[in-house]
Amino acid sequence: MFLRNLSLAIYVMTMFLGLPSNLLVFYIFFKQARSKLTPNLIYMINLCVSDLLFIMFLPVKIMETFLHSWTLPEFLCPLFNFIHFSTIYASVCFLSAVSVGRYLSVAFPIKYKIYKKPIYSFAICIFLWTIVFIHVAFVFVLETSQNRILETFLINIDGKMVCYDNFTETQLELIIPARLELSIVLFFFPLSITIFCYMRCIQILKRSCMHVKHKKRAIRVAVTTLTVFIVCFAPYNISHIVGFVEKTNVSWRSAALLP
Repeated sequence: MFLRNLSLAIYVMTMFLGLPSNLLVFYIFFKQARSKLTPNLIYMINLCVSDLLFIMFLPVKIMETFLHSWTLPEFLCPLFNFIHFSTIYASVCFLSAVSVGRYLSVAFPIKYKIYKKPIYSFAICIFLWTIVFIHVAFVFVLETSQNRILETFLINIDGKMVCYDNFTETQLELIIPARLELSIVLFFFPLSITIFCYMRCIQILKRSCMHVKHKKRAIRVAVTTLTVFIVCFAPYNISHIVGFVEKTNVSWRSAALLP
């Protein structure tokens, strides 16, 4: 009961605070893009789009959590989960892309200025969205390989319909390794890139001739971004490692998404 109430409070707060703030940020980024389009701005716009998609589908999760059962149309269950997990990993990838852009601009300012072109960033964004969609869809295909799709996503437990919360032993044998691969490719690999980029940025900034005030601000931004990256996304992906070791669908997996 406590976890359900906590989840409900976090989902509602995220929706009512996140929707207007992300719309405002998207508007600001869009105005900036009309005057000067930069690679990092393109990544930030895509990150904002990913966050907005995540928030727009939150009412589905709020209703399910509040009623403690699935009462919405059946097709929304797989659709919600596909959008939900795709946007999570898309946000990870775009945060990592931003870190690479910041590192290149600090470490190789002249070369990066010469070769950075919006068309390259657009291509990278398309590539990242495609990789995320393919990986999430692949996991879903494995999960539904033993049954019809709605039979897998919607399960009747004690007279209540539950969405995406119960799997057979046969399904778990397939999806546990797939989830591990998903977390390695779409979280731990981008995380290692992000850590490297921001650590190098901090090292370079400390040795630079930049004004102390601006230097501290840049370092603070790097540390804050890296901290948010880890706090928000690490628990859920660690659950995939634990699930792989224990050969089970860990009970705290849904709670790990709350941060």
